[in-house]
Amino acid sequence: MPRDTTLTLTGWRRFVDTSPPQLALLPETQWTQLSVADRHTYDEQRIDYHSEMIVVATSAVREVTHQGRLLTLLNRREISARRGLIVSGPSTTGKSTALKQLGRTHELNVRQRHPGTDRIPVVYVTTPPKGSPRKLAAEFARFLGLPPIKPRYNVTDIADAVCHVLSEARTDLVLVDEIHNLNLATSAGEDMSDHLKYFTEHLPATFVYAGIDVARQGLFTGVRGRQIAGRCVMVKTGQFPYQEEWKRLVATLESALRLHRHDPGTLTGLDRYLHQRTGGSIGSLSHLIRAAALTAIIEGSESITKDLVDHIPVDHAAEQDAQVSA
Repeated sequence: MPRDTTLTLTGWRRFVDTSPPQLALLPETQWTQLSVADRHTYDEQRIDYHSEMIVVATSAVREVTHQGRLLTLLNRREISARRGLIVSGPSTTGKSTALKQLGRTHELNVRQRHPGTDRIPVVYVTTPPKGSPRKLAAEFARFLGLPPIKPRYNVTDIADAVCHVLSEARTDLVLVDEIHNLNLATSAGEDMSDHLKYFTEHLPATFVYAGIDVARQGLFTGVRGRQIAGRCVMVKTGQFPYQEEWKRLVATLESALRLHRHDPGTLTGLDRYLHQRTGGSIGSLSHLIRAAALTAIIEGSESITKDLVDHIPVDHAAEQDAQVSA
């Protein structure tokens, strides 16, 4: 069944509490003897498994987690000008995944240090497109489950209410995704930037942002942009070159497959081809392999071959990259 979005406290906590998916293949004799109904149930379990599969701990995920952890420690006793982190890179390069894994790791660490307390260690919001201070405040309010913001409410009052709740809940990590939606070339973008700065100054928390090529989007231009740049460390994500890490990524994803007729080593033998198909994008690679696995289950082949992968479309950006490199 559909799960709550991580943009709500309930959905976020479910995300943190959910362990990586686990599923064991049935022994061959038991699998072949399943009734039609039991086979359907079993296949549905494997479809659910492959629709999510695993989160691969890429070098970018490890670096974001390390830098985020370091900054939360540095900021622990800071009373002003807390340092932040920006995760920047092209689309489908794992920015949001890294951001959420940082948040999950931090929250689990806080729970271990402070068991049984009613804290909200992490808040995860997205920057609203064509946003305004009111819309930004509404994102925080929605995450916290506060009452809907009414038009007559003053924006500063809303911000104060949000800050009060987060301070009481001892929030110490705020994750702001889609920061490329913050356009400092517009008056609305400037107002939203000022409002975000208000949050950073009134909350004893580390702010971590993620967005598409944020430097090119003008996030660091002007006085406001220089303030952001002067307070944040940057971690860049990107397409993986065809090197050892890429080969390990393919091998890790292949080892996570739960197919009855798949020949191990098939995908590692196609790692160069998979790199060409996806442009080295981890997001595109994950989509391609998971879609191929689902197709293998639905069609009954139970294996992934090059011919099957050839017929699985990937995102348009990866297709364009493949045409350029061909």
